[in-house]
Amino acid sequence: MGADRLGDPTARQLGRITLNPMAHIDWIGTVLFPLIAMVSGFPLFEWAKPVPVDWRNLKSPRRDFAVIAAAGPISNLLLAALVASVLLVLGGPNAISSDILRYAIVGAIVMNCLLAVFNLVPVPPLDGGNVLMGLLPPSGAALIERVRPYGFLLLYVLMLSGVLSAMLRPVQRFVLGWLL
Repeated sequence: MGADRLGDPTARQLGRITLNPMAHIDWIGTVLFPLIAMVSGFPLFEWAKPVPVDWRNLKSPRRDFAVIAAAGPISNLLLAALVASVLLVLGGPNAISSDILRYAIVGAIVMNCLLAVFNLVPVPPLDGGNVLMGLLPPSGAALIERVRPYGFLLLYVLMLSGVLSAMLRPVQRFVLGWLL
């Protein structure tokens, strides 16, 4: 919806502005890779179908694309805050007698925080890379764009080396500490 308001109707025209999960499934990233990861135990990235944005339709392409990219992590943080508010109204995790409900609520908070923090890693194709491209001068944005074809490989290197966890864990702890 943000891209539509900024001048690009592509997602709306393709039926991607919906809560129907089927419109967002990428059969490899949403189904096949998670199954392979479950069976093999090998850490694989999973993803949904990216929402298409046509830069040419945006009024201020670099700035608007950064705003659109930031919307995903911001929505994850807002959802985590909403669920944390519900948890607070219920009296906190210890006030919930059902283990399943408690784990589901706390899990929703943790998962949304993790998704927000992970997606803000400044490596394309993640949202953080797209936000960074909008913030950097054109020469810096061009450098990030040249990294894009190797983004998943770079993410695997960061993940398997432990660098990604070392980067994300303190940020996630801070956000969770604030919410819980």
